[in-house]
Amino acid sequence: MVRDDWVVGGDRRAAAAERIYAAAADLVIHDGLDGLDIDVLAARVHCSRATIYRHAGGKAQIRDAVLLRVAARIVDTVRHAVDGLEGPERVLTAITVAVDQIRADPVRRLMMSSGTVPGLSELHSSPVLSSLAAELSGLTDEDPQAALWIVHVVLSLAFMPIGDSRTEREVLQRFVTPAFAR
Repeated sequence: MVRDDWVVGGDRRAAAAERIYAAAADLVIHDGLDGLDIDVLAARVHCSRATIYRHAGGKAQIRDAVLLRVAARIVDTVRHAVDGLEGPERVLTAITVAVDQIRADPVRRLMMSSGTVPGLSELHSSPVLSSLAAELSGLTDEDPQAALWIVHVVLSLAFMPIGDSRTEREVLQRFVTPAFAR
């Protein structure tokens, strides 16, 4: 009898977790964050609930892993977009690309339309996000408040747009970039 193993080769734990997170992201896109159900997820990846918990954790851990994967894609895109830029233009580009990426991602779009984001109150003050904001905008560690402010600006624009993209860019150029002019 041939055993049909649902995770084959390599690092089985990492492969199992990745398969679970990919299926969870798909479920979140279709059913929303609140609709993420461990039984449905287990059926989707053809395993037991115990396997889900063993390889990916509970519902909160899975949700966070899905959101971290979304964030990683956004950060990579912003990092590429600001490569070689400096000063106010780098800050402006980092903000606008981050906002565009947040709005374009199906998981983020779904969360914005629901009006609730798990952990949003902690998200805006995250030292990890502030550190990424500092790196992507070209700020130094000497001004952590500037990086925190950029996180607030990005999240505010992502959840409460100001007109169209042209208007938002003009607002950012008028009010944000002067704060970073040398």
